[in-house]
Order: sequence, then C-alpha cells, then structure tokens
Amino acid sequence: MKSLILRFILLISFVFTGYLTQAQTASATQAKQTAVASQSVSAGSADTTAMVDDLDSASAEQMLDDNMAAIDTASVAPVESMGLHKTLKTKFIEGDAGFMSFVALALVLGLAFCIERIIYLSLSEINAEKFMRDLDSKIISGDIEGAKEQCRNTRGPVASICYQGIERIHESIENIERSVASYGTVQSANLEKGCSWITLFIAMAPSLGFLGTVIGMVMAFEQIQMAGDISPTIVAAGMKVALITTIFGIIVALILQIFYNYILSKIEHLTSQMEESAISLLDSIVKYKIKNS
Repeated sequence: MKSLILRFILLISFVFTGYLTQAQTASATQAKQTAVASQSVSAGSADTTAMVDDLDSASAEQMLDDNMAAIDTASVAPVESMGLHKTLKTKFIEGDAGFMSFVALALVLGLAFCIERIIYLSLSEINAEKFMRDLDSKIISGDIEGAKEQCRNTRGPVASICYQGIERIHESIENIERSVASYGTVQSANLEKGCSWITLFIAMAPSLGFLGTVIGMVMAFEQIQMAGDISPTIVAAGMKVALITTIFGIIVALILQIFYNYILSKIEHLTSQMEESAISLLDSIVKYKIKNS
C-alpha cells in the first residue's frame, strides 16, 4: 500500500512539474506575440500621426482630446484582482523554470513522504486503554490463547509488543521484560522510518532557492556587463527572478516543517502508548504468575 501511494504521488509530481514548465513556455510565447503586437501598434500609431499632420489644427486637437479622455477612462477603470492560484502561477513563471521546478519537486516529494507517514501512523493508533483492559482480564483468567488471538487481530505496535510478551509468558519476568524492550525498539524504528527523507527535503528547499538566487544575481551582472551600463530595469529584473526562488524555497520548507512536527507528535503519542502498555502487560503477567504459582 505504501509503495502504491508513493508511486501515485510521484506521478502527480511529474505531471505538475511538466504543467508548470509548459505554462512558462506558453507565457514566453505570449510575451513574444505581445511584443510583435506592440510593434504593429507602434507602426499604426506612426501612420496615425502622419494622418493627423495632414488634418487641420482644429481636427487634430479634437482627436487628441478624445484620446486623452479614453486614456483617463481606462486608468480610472478598476483592475480585476488575481486569485491565489493565478498569483502563484504567475510568480512561478516569473522565476526561472529550471530552479523553480526543483523547488516544486522537493515540495511534492516531501509531501509524499509526509502523507505516507501520516497514513501509517494513523492506522497504527488504537484505543490502548480498552485494549489493555480486555487483555488484562484474559491473562488473569488464564485465557492465554484468547489473549494471543486478540493481539493478532489488532493492528499497531502496541498489540505487537504485547504479543511478544505473551509468547514468553512461561519464562522469567526478566526475559519477558528484555523481549518487550527489544521489540519496542524495533517498533519505534518502524514509526520513524522515512522521517530522514522529510528532513532532507526541508533542508533542500531553501538551499535550492538560495542557489537560484545566487545564479540569478550572476546572470543579472552578466546582463549589466553586456549592456555596458547599470540600468535599473536590468538590475530589477534579475533581482526579481533571483528573489522569487528564495521565497518559494522558504515557503516549501515551512510547509514541510509543519507536517514534520505533526508527524513527530503522533510518533511521541504512539511511543508513550507503547511504554504504558508494556508496563501494564508486565503487571498482568506478574499477577498471572502469582495466581498460578
């Protein structure tokens, strides 16, 4: 099940990355078309200016007044606000696709591991108090096979630890305690499996953003060198692209950090349940041994 979840999320990540790259390519194409249209409009404006020169002064003044009124009306018209989805898409396109794709991939892969851990830990949780009450009553009454069957039919590390202790119920208390402690260590390691990958993506996301920032600044200085002049437009464009990668990298790290802390809280809760259940199990086994001694 875990492998199927990971494959499905990886497929979504590749589709998502390809979609964003295609969107950036379409934006670049649209920009070229806009530039061509601007050149056409400029040519049309030049023709219009020539026609205005041929008209008398009164007609020219009337046309200029009409144009200024139209410009004023357009400037007063309200600008439609962009939604969050369109804003994020626009900012992603404004950043370089090469670096932004890596940041997006780190987000998707990190979320894949987070979702897998959350599902695994959620399925591992049980009502430990009720489970231990039922198990204690069966052990004290001497129904050892019923206690084993209850552990086998219950999911989660608590039931697995209890089963290991009941399997050695006829041995000494020291051997039972040692077996429960050893198996508890194994179950704790299973709970933390995959968390190292989440911490890796938390560290990688801002690092990739900083890398894009540094490379973007280098590209901006190269453009300044090629232009031979420190133009505010060139510097602002390069710095904007560079800083967008850093912003997205930090946002990705914050999102993954929230999920990671939630996962740690669930692991701590399950670990405390395992420890309390192990103590309750040993008490039940001691009562059983005293009763049957």
